[in-house]
Amino acid sequence: MISHSFRVAALVAALLAVPGLRAAEVAGVKVDDRIAVAGSDLVLNGAGLRTKVFVKVYVGALYAGQKTNNAASLLDATGPRRMTMRLMRDVDSDALYGALADGLKANNSEGELAALKAQVDQFAALMKKIGNARTGDTVAIDFNADGVGVSFNGESRGRVAGAPFGKALLKVWLGENPVDGALKKALLGG
Repeated sequence: MISHSFRVAALVAALLAVPGLRAAEVAGVKVDDRIAVAGSDLVLNGAGLRTKVFVKVYVGALYAGQKTNNAASLLDATGPRRMTMRLMRDVDSDALYGALADGLKANNSEGELAALKAQVDQFAALMKKIGNARTGDTVAIDFNADGVGVSFNGESRGRVAGAPFGKALLKVWLGENPVDGALKKALLGG
């Protein structure tokens, strides 16, 4: 007869062996495998380190309704997705928004950006309200069919309406000219 403590130990070992039940770790930062956003359960699609000239900038994690390695399906999805950036260094709001603005320009045509000017300006204002962010702070950007929501350290900072803007912004990480190629690969589970 198998003892109760042996069965419990075997169950715990089996649960720990199942992928997706443990948090991932990137550059010493623990990344949740699952999160809840606006009543939806999201899974970690991928996580990686954003570097710029060998400097660690942030740990990025992308969550979606289901895991995929296809950037187009993530860009075109209407369900909730979340991109989190856990800062690895102090950064001011101009630098934070500037990097995102550069990514928007690199992955969207002038015409696309002109059509989204009001949303881009509104997003810039939200990001600049964050002010100076410190090492360990987290910026979360929620994408859904209605647009984009921004939060800072768990506190909502506002929304920008419009799915086309959300797709344009998500291209910063998943577009043809991502802000960091290695980060894109990691966000796609690679």
